[in-house]
Amino acid sequence: MPDDRVHAAGEIAALRAELDEHLHRYHVLDQPTISDAVYDQLYQRLVALEEQHPDLITADSPTQRVGAKPLDAFSEVTHRLPMLSLGNAFADDEIAAFDKRCRALLEDAVGDELLEYACEPKFDGLAISLTYVDGLFVQGATRGDGTTGEDVTQNLKTVRSIPLRVRTTARLLEVRGEVLMQRRDFELLNARQAAKDEKVFVNPRNAAAGSLRQLDPRVTAERPLSFFAYGLGLTEGFALPDTHSAAMDLLAQLRFPITTERAVVLGVTGLRNYFEHISKARSSLPFDIDGVVYKVNKLALQQQLGFVSRAPRFAIAHKFPAEEATTILEGIDVQVGRTGAITPVARLKPVFVGGTTVSNATLHNEDELRRKDLKIGDTVIVRRAGDVIPEVASPILSLRPVDAREFVMPARCPECDSAIMKLEGEAVARCTGGLYCPAQRKQALLHFAQRRALNIEGLGDKLVDQIVERGLVHSPADLYRLGVAALSSLERMAEKSAQNLLDGIAASKQTTLARFMFALGIRHVGEATARDLAKHFGNLDRLMDAPLDELLRVNDVGPVVAQSIRQFFDQPHNREVVEQLRACGVHWLETAGNAAVDAKGPFAGKTVVLTGTLSSMSRDDAKDRLEALGAKVSASVSKKTDFVVAGAESGSKLDKAQALGVAVLTEAEFLSYLNPTE
Repeated sequence: MPDDRVHAAGEIAALRAELDEHLHRYHVLDQPTISDAVYDQLYQRLVALEEQHPDLITADSPTQRVGAKPLDAFSEVTHRLPMLSLGNAFADDEIAAFDKRCRALLEDAVGDELLEYACEPKFDGLAISLTYVDGLFVQGATRGDGTTGEDVTQNLKTVRSIPLRVRTTARLLEVRGEVLMQRRDFELLNARQAAKDEKVFVNPRNAAAGSLRQLDPRVTAERPLSFFAYGLGLTEGFALPDTHSAAMDLLAQLRFPITTERAVVLGVTGLRNYFEHISKARSSLPFDIDGVVYKVNKLALQQQLGFVSRAPRFAIAHKFPAEEATTILEGIDVQVGRTGAITPVARLKPVFVGGTTVSNATLHNEDELRRKDLKIGDTVIVRRAGDVIPEVASPILSLRPVDAREFVMPARCPECDSAIMKLEGEAVARCTGGLYCPAQRKQALLHFAQRRALNIEGLGDKLVDQIVERGLVHSPADLYRLGVAALSSLERMAEKSAQNLLDGIAASKQTTLARFMFALGIRHVGEATARDLAKHFGNLDRLMDAPLDELLRVNDVGPVVAQSIRQFFDQPHNREVVEQLRACGVHWLETAGNAAVDAKGPFAGKTVVLTGTLSSMSRDDAKDRLEALGAKVSASVSKKTDFVVAGAESGSKLDKAQALGVAVLTEAEFLSYLNPTE
């Protein structure tokens, strides 16, 4: 190696070490020892040397914190160890119950001793995972859904409090923590944004989230993000400490930022005292928190406690009381949900509460609105905690104006003008225009096309979004009027894909009455009820016109289900769509119903087993048609089996049927029994 390169390598190594030390003192310890100007001089010297000797640049150099190209999108990361959420507690008795549960589960290990807990603030930011391989930072990911997150490695490299290399013997080290924006940095950022006439952020958490999820790391680098570690994830080649508090001490030694507001306490009294201390200190902290976290301190006891559902048993978040504000309830509208639910929504005079400006809040349902005695014009208390949807907690009756007005639930749907009805015993009112209502259109189409309904292959969420938003389809009947030209104009739909979908739509025209009834999406009518209705009536017209007392004679149909069916078919819009579907060619085999089925037909009262592959229909379709004719379809062959329908590549069931002397039908024979006149 030439002398100048040797000298440059030595100076580069020394500069990197010095710059890392100053970054740590400034961003982690908040104890800078040099001015920003001196730091910039050192940094620029390093940049110049690396430009002269690019082969000496390494991934952990301070100059590599920004340099990646903008991304088109974030790739997904599957967490090696799930990033589980914590259970929440809001009241003192819930914390006492948490301690009691832990002690009960650990009775053999701890006896009468008080449990030791590690306590720390609950940061109001974004949970992330940092992965180091042989000490080098190689990947950073968001929590996502706990199993899969987004790869934000390049953006996290710009966060100067995150080490790019750590001195550890671990082959794999996963550090978990929170990215946030401290209050002083948030105020400075918003001042800069306002000066440039750009977006001003509502609160530090939103600013941190928006900054971390920038596709261009250079934008993230301009945002003053901070990081605090709160634990270890998966590790390899590394001996874990005995306690969580010792693990946090270790992370501090590895130069990760760790909050100083942490403590180890004993029992419920210790937890209460810590919560009281943090509650008083909350406003003076340099960052936002929304509660505190308690963890059983000993890692061996954590392992013994394990997990329940998607949360650990050994930890809990003690949330601060919801933030509240008062404002005026200026009006109450209703929204129609995708299942037809009618939800009253409060229109509020805008008020800042819980870190954001609130102008709308859910009122849940009419019964809840009446219970709270809310009237339009009231001064009300609005409550919001964290990311919870704002709610109107109560009116201030002493401030109620004389002209305050009662809310009146509309009788007609604001989207489609169908009747709004509420079934007896239910709290939620619903629009009855299920097949017609624009608010329910996407959900109705997806339900209609699903496998157990009309089974239209290829008609998924994204395609339904497009055909509805472009106005191509207004009801399920419109699916059968689509053409290649209209479909091939959609995003990611070439002519061949369009034709494949049309073929699937055409194939769905032949169905069963049970499938068709299920596909209509009548509330409370699931697959089993649809089959029972089809068996009982055998004919759609008889079913649509059946009075309540006749519906109640159907197996497992009670008053609520019967009323729901009657309401659905009493709506002209729904009957019109049904008739349009029939006119488009949707058909099924109709029968005389249960009375006739018992008296005649080759499958009435018989036990049938299906095996192999049928070329003319799916196994589900064959089962539906057999059940419509009064057969019982079994999964196994026995002496009680009357028929075995054998398709292609039949296996052991066919062999057993032949051995037992059970009648075997080929597919052609089966079809001749199903369609005797064809």
